[in-house]
Amino acid sequence: MIRKLIWLALTAVFLLSAFVGSVDLHLQNIFHANSLDAQIFFDLRLPRVLFTFFAGAVLALSGLLFQTLFRNALMTPYTLGISSGAVLGAGIAIKLSLGTLLFGFAAISVFGFFGALFTVFLLLYLSRFLRQSHAESLLLLGIALSLFYSALLMVIFYLGSAMQNDMLIRFTMGSLSVIGWQYPLIISFSAIILFVAVYMYRFELQLLSISQDQAQLKGVNTKKVTVILLVISSFAIGTLVSISGPIGFVGLIVPHIVHKLYPVNISKRIIKTTLFGGLFLVLSDTVSRTLQTQSELPIGIITAIIGGPFFIYLIISRAQKR
Repeated sequence: MIRKLIWLALTAVFLLSAFVGSVDLHLQNIFHANSLDAQIFFDLRLPRVLFTFFAGAVLALSGLLFQTLFRNALMTPYTLGISSGAVLGAGIAIKLSLGTLLFGFAAISVFGFFGALFTVFLLLYLSRFLRQSHAESLLLLGIALSLFYSALLMVIFYLGSAMQNDMLIRFTMGSLSVIGWQYPLIISFSAIILFVAVYMYRFELQLLSISQDQAQLKGVNTKKVTVILLVISSFAIGTLVSISGPIGFVGLIVPHIVHKLYPVNISKRIIKTTLFGGLFLVLSDTVSRTLQTQSELPIGIITAIIGGPFFIYLIISRAQKR
């Protein structure tokens, strides 16, 4: 009963979110092509809701993937420094005042993607030197990389102009504000690719969630599966962060909530985690737009307020189990 109520509430928020904002929309005017209500709804509100949904799906699914591959409840692209790598790449593009690169792709998106991808391969390389407490040591490596990337970002901030610094500040706070359908289509494409890849390898992930040795005994090429899924996840995360900026803790919160609601194996939680992640971020974005503030509260602040205490709770609960 509780699960049905949660899904019902999240679905209701998703359906009503496009009507929430500083301007009240009238349903009868939305379908008049030349009306202001139609322009706001189809060019601003609806693209934003769909962009937010697919962004939440990418973050939640990536969190589930990392927690499974490394068998650690605290592993996410955010805590491993992959999001920070994407932010640094985007910051370099902003500092260099680059516009578009090949095939019309924005330099910020390209640099953000390669920043995330570089961090993944760096973590994989450094993990070869870890002997004991592999997951915990990898988490510490990710935190160290995040701090290092933050220091480099501060150097860029110090050397940047006022306009560049303003772009960096707004970017690092995270934003889901989009105009038109270009970005929602890009993120939906990334989310679909990530979902298909994770779902195709769902049985391998189920074995990896038990142990790497168990997966190898069953004939799973663990190194190949890990690299493929991490690269695809990095592509999705790098693309998202390069557009929206860093949005933390969604990949940490959602997989644990879904696991509490549905204590089944991972292969049966992939779809639920994807949908819940999208709906959860839509809820967070709707809250940020309904708060009575002078300007829209960045989504990264909302998720950090929710995720910070949750992260502390996970650390304490893990320590008590030992």
